Amino acid sequence: MTEFLQQLINGLSLGAVYALLALGYTMVYGILRFINFAHSDVFMVGAFAGYYAATPFTMNLFGARVPVNLQLGDHSIVSGLVVMLLSMIVCALLGIIIERFAYRPLRDGSKLTVLITAIGVSLLLESGGQVIFGADPKPFPQLFPAKEFTAHGLSISSNQLLIIGVSALLLIALQFIVLKTKLGTAMRAVSFNHQAASLVGINNDLIISFTFGLGSALAAAGGILFALKDPSIQPYMGILPGLKAFVAAVLGGIGNIPGAALGGLVLGLIETFVNGSRFSTYTDAIAFAVLILILLFRPAGLLGKLQVEKV
Repeated sequence: MTEFLQQLINGLSLGAVYALLALGYTMVYGILRFINFAHSDVFMVGAFAGYYAATPFTMNLFGARVPVNLQLGDHSIVSGLVVMLLSMIVCALLGIIIERFAYRPLRDGSKLTVLITAIGVSLLLESGGQVIFGADPKPFPQLFPAKEFTAHGLSISSNQLLIIGVSALLLIALQFIVLKTKLGTAMRAVSFNHQAASLVGINNDLIISFTFGLGSALAAAGGILFALKDPSIQPYMGILPGLKAFVAAVLGGIGNIPGAALGGLVLGLIETFVNGSRFSTYTDAIAFAVLILILLFRPAGLLGKLQVEKV
């Protein structure tokens, strides 16, 4: 029982990261009906933005205005949250720039053209990351106080609790934005019908840019949290988590926000339990086998609904 609970906690913390990354895929698909394959590299940029924002030099740029408890050396929760917020802002701006200069000019083009462009942007970010950040892995700093809680053979780290807690808060905040705000209402309107939304006075360009920025900010948070789990970052770190997050989005129902969150958690649990079994060498293969099965037997995903397109 203890081993099961241990695996459950590990799976939830991993699944929470996949969920944050999957939300970006599903929001962009819900608005524009294409997969932004550069999203996984925004995740990588978020981790590096956190890495550089966490250096004492960067924190000291604020001079005397920064209280002592914000210094990284104290490993305070406040300093960690400041670093995460800075990273989210950087990636939100990056997402908006990508949408404005890479995708918006092709919005009326073919889906294949946009798909190829997304792959090109992904390669650009990865190669640019090698030039700017260097190809060698960098040790990610410990942003938050690290403690181990042990009871009855069950060991839980404070970072695991933090990952689950922060992810849950961000998911709740996203649901609030989408369901309870004017911007969220506009997002749902644009997702339903671009032309009708434009006719009632909604600025489609603004809403689409906001969606990219919001999804990219969540990817940055996911990058920070993932780096807390695996504190070694490099320019290609987003490839595999990005592919698995895409699987999670499809598993939950692409275009469905609660579905993306559920898919991330389910995939994280599957991966963790398989990794703890004698089939651990097939962990990645099983994750993608889940994608094949879901496409075969429930292509709309766990929470998605089949839609009939008229031709």
